[in-house]
Amino acid sequence: MEMALEIPYFFDPELHSLIFYKGHRYMSLSCLSPDTEKAMPSGYATGQKGVNGLEGTWRDAEDGNLGGNPIAQGSVDGVIELTMIIPPKSKKDGWFWICFGRSKAEVERLERLLRTATPQALLQRTHDYWLKWVNQDAHQLSLLKPDIASFYKRSLLITRTNIDNRGAIIAANDSDILKFARDTYSYMWPRDGALVSHALDRAGYYELSRKFFDFCMKVLTPEGYLMHKYNPDGSVGSSWHPWVNGQGNKQLAIQEDETALVLYAMWHHHKLAGTMDKSLEDYEKFVKPAADFLVHYRDASGLPLPSYDLWEERYGVLAFTVASVYAGLIAASRFAEYHQDKARSIYYADTAAQVKKAAEQQLYAENEKRFLRALYWNDETSAYVPDYTLDMSMYALFDFGLFELEDPRMVVTMQILKQKLWVNTDIGGIARYENDYYHQVTNDIAKVPGNPWFICTLWYAEWLVASSKTVQDLVEAENLMRWAIQHASPSGAMAEQVHPFTGEAMSVSPLTWSHASFIKVTQEYLSKIKQLTSKGTKQAVDASEDKVLEPVVQ
Repeated sequence: MEMALEIPYFFDPELHSLIFYKGHRYMSLSCLSPDTEKAMPSGYATGQKGVNGLEGTWRDAEDGNLGGNPIAQGSVDGVIELTMIIPPKSKKDGWFWICFGRSKAEVERLERLLRTATPQALLQRTHDYWLKWVNQDAHQLSLLKPDIASFYKRSLLITRTNIDNRGAIIAANDSDILKFARDTYSYMWPRDGALVSHALDRAGYYELSRKFFDFCMKVLTPEGYLMHKYNPDGSVGSSWHPWVNGQGNKQLAIQEDETALVLYAMWHHHKLAGTMDKSLEDYEKFVKPAADFLVHYRDASGLPLPSYDLWEERYGVLAFTVASVYAGLIAASRFAEYHQDKARSIYYADTAAQVKKAAEQQLYAENEKRFLRALYWNDETSAYVPDYTLDMSMYALFDFGLFELEDPRMVVTMQILKQKLWVNTDIGGIARYENDYYHQVTNDIAKVPGNPWFICTLWYAEWLVASSKTVQDLVEAENLMRWAIQHASPSGAMAEQVHPFTGEAMSVSPLTWSHASFIKVTQEYLSKIKQLTSKGTKQAVDASEDKVLEPVVQ
């Protein structure tokens, strides 16, 4: 086994391990053979890698005879060897492991624990823990087909791996993206975090989302908005949103939906967790300043002022953002009502109504009989320019409650989105928007409007579930859910998008948002099944039973 690091690297004769350290970070590399009583490698070597023409000690390992160099520093790597004698037609288990600590003493303690308890016992304990954890979900998964139920659990587990214990919900930790953008997705985007935490709340994992909201309370700016993205320690992450426009005038380098959706998710968190009586601190420290920002960050018509879109590509008034602002204000109004802050409750609700009225007047294209993606301000004409591009994020107009599910304008919009954004190849799936340039592989836009995205395909499945009137109506939604399963990796990881001709994962994998989207649509699918098969009635399943059907907004 080989590891390469730019730190000191030495062989410890007491542990019989290779030790790496830098500052207050230590790692040990060890192994155990069933043919020996002690954890001890049959050989080892340390050396330099990537300097002075040296390729690394893995070259030393190729001839099966490690040199035994006991220490190296700088750009280094190290190798340990484990030799086992295996008779014909038999098998043995050998073990390699790494211990991490803040000091050598901590690493030594972990090594003693592992060697005393044995690797097999620790793995079994870990397996039992996560089996119990994933089965805490209170949904009646037995009503689902086995492959969907299994993938739902897998999505919960994968989502948990991308949540920092300090509260940050990380978008993705795949380093392959460095080959393209030279930066990772290992940041906390408040929007992703809000939607992921909402799915977890619906599943009953309130303690995880609670830490996320605590994180957001700590990083909220004095002005009441959240920044583009954050590092797991709460520091502001890198951003490509400028603070000035083309004329050199100041603009906010934010995506307003990120602030609004945390408000929305926070309300549902307390409702689902039954903790409204403990929400006063959230109301004072986050809800009021964030909602006040949403109220004041509007133009004369009532629409939110321009900010960056959820795809982080354009600066304007986006349908997705408008819907999220509406949902955030409704949530704030409900918080205020609960805490008997009547003036604010009315104020936030009235402002939400103004946002909706402005959206009806300016975000609907009468000539197209559908909604617009966005409006962009033109300084020369002092008017908004409409963006007719079809974008799957327009689903938010119904999902966040800005327009009713049965609204004919919404129905037509969703139908056109499916028609124009479906990828017409053997792979299928739904693209983000028309002529999506990100990782684009073909200019045949009529056939491939963009690469298929998991979240976009699952968003349409949500629409189908919500609009289903019979169990048979759910078949298409189930097929799209199964599309996501089929295009995940063998491990069950869903990427951000897939290649439209090969189905190969593209961009980062796994993307936490993709798995949260599958979790949410499965919850809604399950609730709709129960609703449609409950003695012929149309009464919704009790939210206290399934933690799913709390109305979005009224």
